[in-house]
Amino acid sequence: MELPTKKYPVTRADLVRYAGASGDFNPIHWNERFATKVGLPGVIAHGMLTMALVGRAVTEWAGAPDAVLDFSVRFSRPVPVPDDESGTEIEVSAQVKSTTDEGHTVLAITAVCGGEKVLSQARATVRTSRLGK
Repeated sequence: MELPTKKYPVTRADLVRYAGASGDFNPIHWNERFATKVGLPGVIAHGMLTMALVGRAVTEWAGAPDAVLDFSVRFSRPVPVPDDESGTEIEVSAQVKSTTDEGHTVLAITAVCGGEKVLSQARATVRTSRLGK
């Protein structure tokens, strides 16, 4: 079973707000010159912001935050955020992978930005009774 794709825009303004909330003011998240100097394609989104957006999708699919029992990802590619009005977009999709012995649903999650997968081994376990409600 495939769950509906969720799309989340990310702009430079979002990066500023996230930096303020998280305390992560690393210049790769706001300074184009610095980011390219260290070999990045440009300013990139915070990895934890990307993970949070994916977690938001899982929560929406599960129906409530307390229905998410486990959630893990590996970061595989940065999320470049252009310096324009529209920024970029992260698309999150998932498939039901299996059911645990306790009857919970295991999701295999895919997060894509600009046609590239940005996470690997992304998985979540949710209470099945809440899935899709």
